[in-house]
Amino acid sequence: MKAIAIGADISKNDVSTSNSLINNIENNLYRLVDIGAEHAALTNVTGDDLVIGAFVQDDLVERMNQEIINILRDNAEDIGDVGGISKNPKDAGEGVSYAEANIRQDRYPDAIILAFDTYGGESFVEKAANSAIDAASGIDGLTDTSKRLENKINEIPGVGYVSNETDDPVLIATVEDMESVGIISGAMMGAALGNKNVYLVKRGTPANVIPGTVIFSATAFMNGNVIDLAVPYHQRNRILG
Repeated sequence: MKAIAIGADISKNDVSTSNSLINNIENNLYRLVDIGAEHAALTNVTGDDLVIGAFVQDDLVERMNQEIINILRDNAEDIGDVGGISKNPKDAGEGVSYAEANIRQDRYPDAIILAFDTYGGESFVEKAANSAIDAASGIDGLTDTSKRLENKINEIPGVGYVSNETDDPVLIATVEDMESVGIISGAMMGAALGNKNVYLVKRGTPANVIPGTVIFSATAFMNGNVIDLAVPYHQRNRILG
């Protein structure tokens, strides 16, 4: 089994995601369950980017990716990142972001998803994202992570290719047990925040930032439920005394 996530900017502006777009996407997620997803959700909303995540059997990954793209296309306010997908790598443009990670068959499907939003395609977002992946690697209780970002054309299984101009990455880490969620997510968020001009935001926060800034949201996608990790992380980081 795998956890998959596709992130896209299909908003009508460069700062926020409208409530109508969010509602329309959520109202179409049944389509993923109908074709075999164990769970599906709109996991992250970050600035003008949103992420659809799902838990699926390995043999359904390509079909599920195709249907996620169909949902994004059918409900887009602006074709945006979906328009950058190409069947030919030479024609690929700035497109959707993709992540997948393995889930052990005897475990509840639990994952941590980080989604980044750049205002002007800030290049340091790749370093910030990779630092989060590196921070999770090797921690007890980790099952798997999505691949580190590379400055190259990427193939999305069942969908096509996107270019190295794709600039709003999505990350997944799958976990062995519920107790590991806080440890692994804390490491990932802390590593990302250690990079210059990177800020953690609550799910649904507009990108009201000074250009040159990157924001990201972090969620726990646990057995079909979505938890905004920015809320407890903020409370945990209150300085006592």
